[in-house]
Amino acid sequence: MGSKASDAQAKALKTPDHVAIIMDGNGRWAQRRGKPRLFGHHAGAKRVREIVEACPDLGVKYITIFAFSTENWKRTQSEVAGLMSLFRRYIHKEARALFNEGVRVRFIGDRDRLDKKLIALMHELETLTQGNDRVHLTIALNYGGRDEVARATQRMARDVAAGQLDPEDVDEQTLASYLDTCVLPDPDLVIRTSGEARISNFLLWQSAYAEYEFIDTLWPDFSSDIFAEIVDRFSGRERRFGAVGSIAETAAE
Repeated sequence: MGSKASDAQAKALKTPDHVAIIMDGNGRWAQRRGKPRLFGHHAGAKRVREIVEACPDLGVKYITIFAFSTENWKRTQSEVAGLMSLFRRYIHKEARALFNEGVRVRFIGDRDRLDKKLIALMHELETLTQGNDRVHLTIALNYGGRDEVARATQRMARDVAAGQLDPEDVDEQTLASYLDTCVLPDPDLVIRTSGEARISNFLLWQSAYAEYEFIDTLWPDFSSDIFAEIVDRFSGRERRFGAVGSIAETAAE
């Protein structure tokens, strides 16, 4: 029989290294309280810090959050403008705290359509925290999985045209190296709040073998305790990666 220490060690090995979150339900949370949708987005932004702070104790090294999709531009002009203002204020307010807490911040997505001031702030935060390694926070901003693959394919095609890449050498690893997430491990666990059971164009390539959790809780109510419960449930799952039994364990090593 194994000892409690060895059981705890085995469980730790099953802790998700990378958790990705679709933060859904801010607007509905606000509307249920008779408030404008932006009120919910502000509440959701505050929740991010609690979840990031919980990561080290849970053994989560990488966390990726879906902040604004390529499809979110279809929302009302006032909501989009309010979100962009919120992103700028969030970076201003949280930059020093993220640095002090050892968080490395990256942004993924197409920056071309974003405001120049916001782009500059994003770059400053990435530069400020580039030496940190306690938690890696990736913020998907103007991001879409299909758009990411399309942009990666364009970059790869340009390298082929320039003679820097042989088409015969292109495989899964080659394409992955052109993605926005090329320096990150694939997510082990994807969580979506608010009761919707859709992946909404989020990390399509990277999540091929991720485990999913769809929960009813709206994002502003998503606490570190709920996060811990989901991470704990993950440790009880068997990830086969297309194989069966011990073969899967070997493939995952």
